Amino acid sequence: MEFKSIATRLSENAYPGRGIIIGRTPDGSKAVTAYFIMGRSTNSRNRVFVEDGEGIRTEAFDPSLMEDPSLIIYAPVRVLGNKTIVTNGDQTDTIYAGLDKQLTFEASLRSRKFEPDAPNLTPRISGVLHVESGNFSYAMSILKSNNGNEAACNRYTFAYETPIAGEARFIHTYMSDGNPLPSFEGEPELCETVDDIDAYTELLWNNLNEDNKVSLFVRYINIADGSYETRIVNKNQ
Repeated sequence: MEFKSIATRLSENAYPGRGIIIGRTPDGSKAVTAYFIMGRSTNSRNRVFVEDGEGIRTEAFDPSLMEDPSLIIYAPVRVLGNKTIVTNGDQTDTIYAGLDKQLTFEASLRSRKFEPDAPNLTPRISGVLHVESGNFSYAMSILKSNNGNEAACNRYTFAYETPIAGEARFIHTYMSDGNPLPSFEGEPELCETVDDIDAYTELLWNNLNEDNKVSLFVRYINIADGSYETRIVNKNQ
């Protein structure tokens, strides 16, 4: 697979939409995940990330400007024991409930499909990190329409059993800006991580399109003991 720096992947795409990055630090000691949201409408841009227990949720920055909370107010990150779930919608809760009932990541998503926001039919992208007793693995998923056909949902799951130090995978909702917005295609893209969480947070935030970026979440999880550090950046302060 072609490698491109995450700076290049972000800066060359004015509107990747929402994106999930999962990987491992170059020194091999930490699992990395990041999630960002972007927006073109006032409703989409009127959001911030706030901490919610071990996870985060979105909320309206200015409640008076909220037009429609569906599809934009949800918990992108939740933690279930040694599993960290990261998604672009309320399927976070679906995965959490499924894993809690001993279903697999893939099986937990069987009841869901792409978002009902025609004509875009935005894909649902999801990831789960499993960190336990010095071991780390992860999986990513995308549920998307069949080339804009609302009657057909295509389901793809990508499992990474041996994450390589310094590498990450990046999946996002849209290939680029457009009308309708073109859904992501192919397998999650290969990019890099860095050892320092603050440096990585700055790298990601600074390369997201200035007009469209809204919020960013970054977490580094110590593979040895499961402890973690989190950074949140909101354009609306």
